[in-house]
Amino acid sequence: MNIYSAIVDGAKILKNKYILNPFLDSEILLAEALNKNRKYILLNPLKKIHKEDLIKFENLIKKRSNREPIAQIINKKFFWNSEFYVTNDTLIPRPDTELIVEYALKLTKYKNKLRVLDIGIGSGCILLSILKSKKDFYGTGIDVNKNCINITRKNAVKLEVNSRLKLVKSDVDKFFQGKYDLVVSNPPYIKRYLIRNLEKEVAIFEPRIALDGGLDGLSEIRKVINKTSELIKKNGKFILEIGYDQKNKVIKLLKKEGFYINSTLKDLAKNDRCIVCTKI
Repeated sequence: MNIYSAIVDGAKILKNKYILNPFLDSEILLAEALNKNRKYILLNPLKKIHKEDLIKFENLIKKRSNREPIAQIINKKFFWNSEFYVTNDTLIPRPDTELIVEYALKLTKYKNKLRVLDIGIGSGCILLSILKSKKDFYGTGIDVNKNCINITRKNAVKLEVNSRLKLVKSDVDKFFQGKYDLVVSNPPYIKRYLIRNLEKEVAIFEPRIALDGGLDGLSEIRKVINKTSELIKKNGKFILEIGYDQKNKVIKLLKKEGFYINSTLKDLAKNDRCIVCTKI
């Protein structure tokens, strides 16, 4: 079987399982099975596939047809300007979360040697993207999950920012180290009872701890805001990702802890997604 035929067969299986982008996913998975990039796949449609590679591809298609996310199957996801190693221990980086990086870099364009804290670091995509762009910034990342710490460290080495990074396994409530110029966080903010209604890729395969915001969706956000108010320097900036319907409630929490609201950022779907504020 050649590359083109394999892609068509794989896409047909995925389409029958109502996968959203069957041809794209089939191409990505075949590239993974062949240990090639997608460009090679597209430029060599008539190239014959070895039997063992075809078996690998069929196994990957089976995983995807069971709704396992592409990023977890191939253990990588592109975010901002870099490719990140991810597993089922981490939330898969989303394009909407790039808003945090974009505005962090915008706010600190003319700043030097700042200390940045990322609460709930996951794969490290937010903090490491900032450190890669700002060569004299120093970052601290905390996460309750030891596997996330290890994954972030692996990504930091790959992005060559490891020497400017400190990682701590800790619950947000129990972290007391340092004072920071900039704090960023994408905490869990989905109401617990709504998790089962999410698309299967998320509800089944992504870590519940990274999704579950408690009964009202705000339990982890409250913790992050309270801790940030203690750790952030006066006039320090705080960028927080929120759920699309949480803006007003989160703004009240922020104001109560002494933050001035600079702006609310909208995501690609025009939903409120991040709040930018200053400690006063």
